[in-house]
Amino acid sequence: MILAFDALLALGLVWCAWRALSVRDLTHAVVQFVVFGLLLALAWARLAAPDIALAEAAIGAGLTGALLLDSLRASNAGAAPSPSGADIAVPTSNLAGAVRLAVWAAAVVVGAALLLAIATLPPPLIDLRAQVAGALGASGVSHAVTAVLLNFRGYDTLLEVVVLLLALLGLLACRGEHDPVATAADAPAEPLARALSRRATPVLTLTAVYVLWAGTTQPGGAFQAAALLAATAVLLHITRIVPAWERLGFARRLGAAAGVLLFLGIAAALLAEGALLRYPPAYAGSLILLIESGLTVSLALILAALFLCQTETQ
Repeated sequence: MILAFDALLALGLVWCAWRALSVRDLTHAVVQFVVFGLLLALAWARLAAPDIALAEAAIGAGLTGALLLDSLRASNAGAAPSPSGADIAVPTSNLAGAVRLAVWAAAVVVGAALLLAIATLPPPLIDLRAQVAGALGASGVSHAVTAVLLNFRGYDTLLEVVVLLLALLGLLACRGEHDPVATAADAPAEPLARALSRRATPVLTLTAVYVLWAGTTQPGGAFQAAALLAATAVLLHITRIVPAWERLGFARRLGAAAGVLLFLGIAAALLAEGALLRYPPAYAGSLILLIESGLTVSLALILAALFLCQTETQ
């Protein structure tokens, strides 16, 4: 029974991915993309990776789906209607058919090559699970993933947060941070949607706090908590409770950079230990919790700003 469910899940993923790429209607394509993200989150859960499943559901299906739908709405609002009121048919040609066939053939070849590579993978030469388990007692946490991300290879996590911060800076540079946001006609949201959004906000916030705290002993942590908080901000925006951010003020900019600055400050203070981010065992747990708390605030603001700083005022 479980094998049949996993097989149906795998087929559903392939079907949704194909439909998202092949359907002509962009709205349907975005819906298929969101469904694909939800199924992918379920697949990660089946693979016993609930932290990745939560991040995929909140960001892959939630934030990215909302961003695509908002971009589609904005492009449709600015597009001139066709004279007949119907979509203009795009003529096909032999060249288009040949290109489509070549793309399909390339996809089949690449897929076959990937399957062959996976089937012929040699056994891993190095198994680090025993080393991680042996050093877990000195890491300050009891969850192996958190120990690897924030202790054993903390600089990787630091660079990932810096990349997200640079992405936000790039968005603001392209958009023009002080340019006024285009104002669309105000249309009141459904009262039920607004009420449900208000009721869900404290629940999602408490869940984010729990996920952050639980990250030291079980799946969770800063990124998952931040994804929940950012998704809450997007939910409040699309129900017209929170307006779009016309500009990223000083407080928000400081909050977005605070996690990186805190991370860098702790890393600089610990250079006396002889290596980057080598925590003293007695304070490792407290320092990791402090870093994750700062990263939660920064990542939540960054992820929310990537949506709220580009969207039109509702």
